[in-house]
Amino acid sequence: MNFAERVFAPTPKWFKILRTVGIALASVGGIIIASPVALPVGIVTAAGYLILGGSIISVVSQTGVKTEEEAEPDK
Repeated sequence: MNFAERVFAPTPKWFKILRTVGIALASVGGIIIASPVALPVGIVTAAGYLILGGSIISVVSQTGVKTEEEAEPDK
């Protein structure tokens, strides 16, 4: 299975939840960095790590696929 097939294959529920959490973390980090007020360096650095971690969680979660044994029947 190549990368494109893997990304477009059905994703298990747990990985969908993780993907959503990763997107939320990256969004919070982006909001903190884009805030119009001056923030301490530690908070801005932590926001950068939130963006990085959230992005990694989202990308890795998207590549999880259901196997044939786990696949739900078509409704």
